[in-house]
Amino acid sequence: MNKITALFTSLLLSFQLAFAQQSPEEFLGYPLGTSFTPHHKVVEYFEHVAENSPLVQFQKYGETYEGRPLTYAIISTEENLQNLEQIRQSHLQNAGLTEGTSSSAAKKGIVWLSYNVHGNEASSTEAAMKTIYELVTKRQDWLQDLVVIMDPVVNPDGRDRYVNWYKQVKATPSSTSPMAVEHNEPWPGGRPNHYLFDLNRDWAWATQTETRQRLEIYNKWMPHIHVDFHEQYKNAPYYFAPAAEPLHDVITTFQKEFQKEIGLNHARYFDKEGWLYFTKESFDLLYPSYGDTYPTYMGAIGMTYEQAGHAGLAIETDHGYILTLVDRVQHHHTTGISTVEIAAKNVDRLNAEFSKFYDNSGKNAVNYVLTGHQDKLDLLKELLDRHEIEYALAQPGKVKGYNALEQKKRTVDVDQNSLVVSTAQPKGKMVRVLMEPSTNLADSLTYDITAWSLPYAYGLDVLSTESSVSGLEAKNATAINNTPAPAAAAYISGWNSMKDARFLTALLDAGIMVRFTETALENSGKKFAPGSLIITKSDNRNKQDFDELLTRLANEHGRELTVANTGFSTSGPDFGSSQVKIINTPRIGILRGEGSSSLNYGELWYFFERELNYPVTSIDTGYFGNVDLTKLDVIILPIGSYSDLFDEKGLAKLTDWVKNGGKVIAIGNALKTFAGNEDFALKQNEKKETDSISKPNLVPYAQRERNEIKDLITGSIIKTQMDETHPMAFGYEDTYLSLKLSSDSYNLLSDGYNVGYLGESPEIVAGFVGSEAKDKIRNSLTFGVEPMGEGSFIYLVDNPLFRAFWQNGKLLFVNSIFLVDNSEITN
Repeated sequence: MNKITALFTSLLLSFQLAFAQQSPEEFLGYPLGTSFTPHHKVVEYFEHVAENSPLVQFQKYGETYEGRPLTYAIISTEENLQNLEQIRQSHLQNAGLTEGTSSSAAKKGIVWLSYNVHGNEASSTEAAMKTIYELVTKRQDWLQDLVVIMDPVVNPDGRDRYVNWYKQVKATPSSTSPMAVEHNEPWPGGRPNHYLFDLNRDWAWATQTETRQRLEIYNKWMPHIHVDFHEQYKNAPYYFAPAAEPLHDVITTFQKEFQKEIGLNHARYFDKEGWLYFTKESFDLLYPSYGDTYPTYMGAIGMTYEQAGHAGLAIETDHGYILTLVDRVQHHHTTGISTVEIAAKNVDRLNAEFSKFYDNSGKNAVNYVLTGHQDKLDLLKELLDRHEIEYALAQPGKVKGYNALEQKKRTVDVDQNSLVVSTAQPKGKMVRVLMEPSTNLADSLTYDITAWSLPYAYGLDVLSTESSVSGLEAKNATAINNTPAPAAAAYISGWNSMKDARFLTALLDAGIMVRFTETALENSGKKFAPGSLIITKSDNRNKQDFDELLTRLANEHGRELTVANTGFSTSGPDFGSSQVKIINTPRIGILRGEGSSSLNYGELWYFFERELNYPVTSIDTGYFGNVDLTKLDVIILPIGSYSDLFDEKGLAKLTDWVKNGGKVIAIGNALKTFAGNEDFALKQNEKKETDSISKPNLVPYAQRERNEIKDLITGSIIKTQMDETHPMAFGYEDTYLSLKLSSDSYNLLSDGYNVGYLGESPEIVAGFVGSEAKDKIRNSLTFGVEPMGEGSFIYLVDNPLFRAFWQNGKLLFVNSIFLVDNSEITN
């Protein structure tokens, strides 16, 4: 009788809810799939559902760079929503993430569905509206033991960029021809966010505001299941779990098995409809910053779902059928509903396995002991805080452990600033993923980079040990308090990190003249390395309130100033020496637009605006021919192809400008613009032929893909030799760990400076390098400077700003802008 009553109540509630609120079609005024819905209308529909259903809470969790709201909906029963905080706390207690005992009555399954992280993969947001409507009107029985969280638009700026463009150019009726303008987005496309970052590569690095705000909410919930909805290209069948190899070693047997169970449930629906799909191919679980891997390493069943797309409202595929937005919406809706269904049937298992995942006590714990410059340690602590990963400060003393870079055991002295991060904590598996020096590759065919170790990315030394390391509670740093010294001849500040770089740009913005020393010096009882900043009274004698302004800026940036009462150095150059050079305030232009990499341009744009705080002018490649170069001091060429832009006439214009004192910084394959030209010393490394007689191709067809990767480098960390006496390398030691993203290789410069280079036997620290690629990069350039007249070309073969997460490369880029090629200025 009770079951009959419960069923009747559920049916009655379904009828009442369906009557109380509008479907997406009724609310929007058009059937889903017949038009793309602007972001603000999506938000309005979710608000409508929440206002008319006791099963939904809809909240704003932040804003994009362009001011659009970031939102999420929480869907469950009315009773569960009334007890939502208890359910959340109980869930975290079950994992040991907060103190207390989990309540069995409050244990629910937590499912998180993320839509439209890539703005031009726009069908999933349309599906999100269909899915929330079905959950609250037809699927209340599933919600008894579930909390479903939906983020309908992870990337609102990218989505609206795509939707607005599409509405402007689409034909009426829409064209299905692949050559139609509505199927060919202009640069940069709708995929990235405002700063043109791929938000599906940013989960672990958390550089973008959308990611940072999302992680605050994600860490409050830590779902059992997370789905990231995507689109691939038009001809592909639907992809869903289980994932392809390689899978990281920390992924549990249960996570693998449950992915398969979910996939089988999806297959049941797709088979019934006759829809094609594939699994276990292409999309692996290795790189930790995806929307499937990051949740996986945080204990969830993390999955990517890929629908054929990039197709407007309808497009003709190469197979001869028309793929419609209606189709795409229905497929994503089906897998979303199927995911919730399988979760509802397995709540107890999900909770039990989630608890096991987070129990990392006494399981061969590894302690990572990190030492290095305080600014770099502080920067890493900021990232660990964003992920709510525990760490401590080391108890001063000696620690024995293994140094993977040196490949030997060592005993090191640690002080109270050294950082200890242990895997013996609830998020210990993520600690291992992020901290381990090298990741095991079960399969070298992977979708992204194969190395990312945070100690290396942050320029820190790391020792791993299974022995216990005494730790102290981390405390906030004591504020720096410099005071004006009116009698001083100068103030001196170090040059080691991006904090020093931001201090420099703040000084330049305030109109304070700054020098740097090209060689080491000793003054006022202290030794200063090359690159150290020297701010003299003489240079700033006309600056009102100079001492007060300088010390205030130093305090704001946490920089400790040394007061020098004399310009006469105990050793090394005096302050008036030609080796102590004035730093210019360069006028910088960055190329953007067709031909340039939108991702690399975005990295540069973000770097100058959000990290360096220095003004730049972005110049479209289509307009560059009209630019008066005399109004610029530095031109930056992002990764890209510029052969058309710099034809014979264009290149002559650029080189004339350089000869008159200009500076060009070329990144990645932008170097090909100059390589091999008779006026340049830069030459590409030619592939060495081992046999003058071509050999027959005896590679089996089934091995063709694996055979091709022997020529590839897939995001590997390689030890680079550095000329630390060159201004580009100031702040670095004689080696630098570079993230190499391709096998492009250039000969060492015969005329110029090989600042960073690989020798006869390149040392691969981590990641995959194909056998032939390794041979190709022998004796090759990594970073170089080719003088030309009064100016120079700066070559960055490896991108030091990659995804804004390779922190240790950023000072090298700053050096290239401000410190390199200052030889014409002395006093």
